[in-house]
Amino acid sequence: MSATLTQIGFLAKRSVTRVMRQPAMIVPALTFPLILLAVNASGLEAATELPDFPTDSYVTFAIAFAFMQGAMFATINGGQGLAEDIQRGFFNRLQLTPLRGPALLAGQLAGVVTLGLVQAVVFLAVGLIAGGSFEAGPAGVLVLFALSILISMAFGAVGLFLGLRTGSGEAVQGMFPILFIVLFFSSMALPRDLIANDWFRTVADWNPVSYMLEGIRSLFVDGWDGEALALGFGLAAALLAIGILAANAALKTRMVRT
Repeated sequence: MSATLTQIGFLAKRSVTRVMRQPAMIVPALTFPLILLAVNASGLEAATELPDFPTDSYVTFAIAFAFMQGAMFATINGGQGLAEDIQRGFFNRLQLTPLRGPALLAGQLAGVVTLGLVQAVVFLAVGLIAGGSFEAGPAGVLVLFALSILISMAFGAVGLFLGLRTGSGEAVQGMFPILFIVLFFSSMALPRDLIANDWFRTVADWNPVSYMLEGIRSLFVDGWDGEALALGFGLAAALLAIGILAANAALKTRMVRT
């Protein structure tokens, strides 16, 4: 156990340092979600006049979108970093050491957690400055950060699987449009009960991203919504578990190939 923790510590330090030293990982993950938030908030402000819309500030409603899109960048950052290690031969050198698979995966996720925390602080601050409200209060900030980081870890684990499975940073980057489509077909723009198109509402109902979004959004709009938070945390944890299991299987396959 102590050896595994030591390995995690070294790899986590390397992962965090790599993220902090590469503006290309940080800047897009912060700016793109905020730009789209500004576009959506200015273009869809009239939606707040719809009957039963949950808030009179579209920024308050839409800020959860920034958190979710930022979390999806974890897929790219986590997977691309691991794919680059494979391409540059670092992964081959690791196999000559007594490195354990779980330590590799946990260490790689440390960079994702760091970036997720930075994103959560920035997005919350920008949302409040832009006129949004946060109904959950000071205690809710901790819950918001916990949920945001858990979602980032979940998508980061998916990124690790893609990086190990493909061994190509370009292939991992190519998955981002698909992830954005998944985000688009969710309740990102309107509450699910106000979506007029039946097929779109059905897709949003079955889309787990909708419930992660709504878990974050509930802290801004409602304060404390136990059901929304339970679904958000539960589905994020399930995605994390699936991603870790898939990444671990891909790691074993990659090690056999190497």
